[in-house]
Amino acid sequence: MAAAPLVTGLAGQLSAQTPAPARGRIKQSVMASVWTGSNLSFEDRCKTLARIGFKGVDLPTAQQVSILTQNGLAPGMMTGTGTNFQNGLIRKELHNQIEEATHAGIDMCVTAGCSVLIAIPGERRGMSREEGADNAVAILNRIKGYAEQKNVNVCMEITNSKVAADQRTDQVFDHVAWGLDVCKRVNSPRVKILYDIYHAQIMDGDIIRTLRENIDRICHIHVAGVPTRLEIDEKQELNFRAIANAIADTGYTGFVAHEWRPAMGNDPVKSLEKCFEIINV
Repeated sequence: MAAAPLVTGLAGQLSAQTPAPARGRIKQSVMASVWTGSNLSFEDRCKTLARIGFKGVDLPTAQQVSILTQNGLAPGMMTGTGTNFQNGLIRKELHNQIEEATHAGIDMCVTAGCSVLIAIPGERRGMSREEGADNAVAILNRIKGYAEQKNVNVCMEITNSKVAADQRTDQVFDHVAWGLDVCKRVNSPRVKILYDIYHAQIMDGDIIRTLRENIDRICHIHVAGVPTRLEIDEKQELNFRAIANAIADTGYTGFVAHEWRPAMGNDPVKSLEKCFEIINV
């Protein structure tokens, strides 16, 4: 009977000497939506993010970059390709101005110390997906050389075409296979996908397998709860802790950015603290 406390004591000592598993394998960033309901200044937001452990902010203005860096943060992704959700990469008639704008956007990324520039494929408006893919390949082939020269990733964001409230029902890039096909045809290490897990779950599901099999084509990731687009907590249908571990296990080095909005009545800072820990693996 006397041996039991001894074993327990030794086990306790061994447990105390065993270091906790390393965390922080994923760099986390935020989109502006996480601050819904907050009136903190941009500088105070940066200080809050740095305290929690975030490493970046998506889509800052060029003027905000210095505030980020002063607080130990980095721009996770910039905008500046001349594309939007209405008129995107698939608009052949806009390719000259898209090319010019993207060159300027790549230069801005270099100045800001950011390696990711978002590009939107855009609305179909009657165009077939095949024609849209051909047009996207054409303009990305024109852009890729400069992106490779400057070491900036030009990434296409997947959206869903199912949820009317998201106002994306006519987007050409609404299934991951479309974007993967375009990337493979362009065949550049600097033309990749922004894998938005909220949109991808609605359209395709199979999130972890898709990440594992295509991580080399993905340079940025967004997360938000499904189906509500609120916090990535236990009220949502996806296990974001498992997803985070799967992402980290691939060796992915890009940002995972939070794009949810706080549920009504929730404190945005407390939600950020909770959701940061979910992804902090």
